[in-house]
Order: sequence, then structure tokens, then C-alpha cells
Amino acid sequence: MSKWLLATMAFSLPVLAYADGPHHRGERIENRREAQQNRQEQRDDRRDLKQLENLIARFDAASSRRHHDALRQVDADLRAYVAADLAENRYELSDAQSEVRRDTHEVRDARYARDRREFQDAQRDRQDDKRDVRVEAEALRRTRGIQRELEGLYGRVDRNSLERKRSLMMELLQMARTEQARNQQEIREDRRESREDRREARDGRY
Repeated sequence: MSKWLLATMAFSLPVLAYADGPHHRGERIENRREAQQNRQEQRDDRRDLKQLENLIARFDAASSRRHHDALRQVDADLRAYVAADLAENRYELSDAQSEVRRDTHEVRDARYARDRREFQDAQRDRQDDKRDVRVEAEALRRTRGIQRELEGLYGRVDRNSLERKRSLMMELLQMARTEQARNQQEIREDRRESREDRREARDGRY
């Protein structure tokens, strides 16, 4: 093989890699970013779940003893928990909406590039993120409703008020468990995508 041909191939390979690579590299970077974010959300979910379970245990103990000071402290901590949960819901909804906008650009770019595989992947990602928007919007709506109802129950120690307050706390707990399960599913999907990235890199598709 001539030196000229070797030199031409050496020059061409990086150019070809660059021509095909930026989109795929960007996809891998985005997948890693989402995986890191999901792992952080999983840690946050475990912390929130433990905090809420502790609040419910304290509430039950204070209610059974009719310990009004302890109930007032639980009210204060519960109010702070719900406020933090709302802030987190708003952030996650905004992030999910940003993901949909980013997916829409990727769908358009893949369509213009006439890359069928990338177009299908981008469409699937957009559908998943649209589902996330719906889930986060519903969680925000319901948490706001719980917050409004709790505001009318704080400081009240009659039996009906305490029972209703505990029911709302249990609903928050169920929502937290559902969120944890959903994030665990997303982590599994992230791992699958990471395996696909590595396989495609080995196959030379990147």
C-alpha cells in the first residue's frame, strides 16, 4: 500500500468519525447526564421516604398520648416537608418540559438527516418524556391540593381532624413510594441504554 494512500486514509478516518460522531457522542453524554440525575433523584427519594415515615411514626405516637406540643412540632415539620416537596415537584416538571423541547429538536434533526434509527430513538425518548411531564404535572397538582387541605388542619387536635391529617400523610407516603419505583425503573432503562451504547461503539456504529 502506497504512502500516499496510507496518508489519505489517516487523514480521512478522523474526518469520517467527526462527521458521524458528534450526534452520537452528544447522545452518550446526554444518557450519562440523565443516569447521574436519576441516581441523585433515587437518593433524594430514599431520604424523603425515610423523613415522611418518621413523621408518621411521630404523629402516631403523639396522637395516642394526646401530646399537643409534639403534635404542633409534627405540624411544623410536615408543613416544611410539603413545601420542599412542592419545590421539588416544580423543578422536576420544569426539567421534564425541557427534556421534551430538547427531544423535539432531536426529532427534527434526525428527520432532516434522514437517519431512521435516530429518528425512531428520538421519537421514543420524546414519548417517554411527555409521559414524565404528565406524571409530574399530576403529582404537583395533587400535592398542592394536599397542602391546601393540611393548612386547614394544622393545630386542630379533634379526632376527625387527626384522622384526616393522617390520611393525607399516608397519601403523601404512597406518592413518594410511587416516585421511588418510577425512578428505579428509569435507572434500569439508563443501564440498558448504556449497554446499547457500549455495544454500538464496539460494532463501530459510533
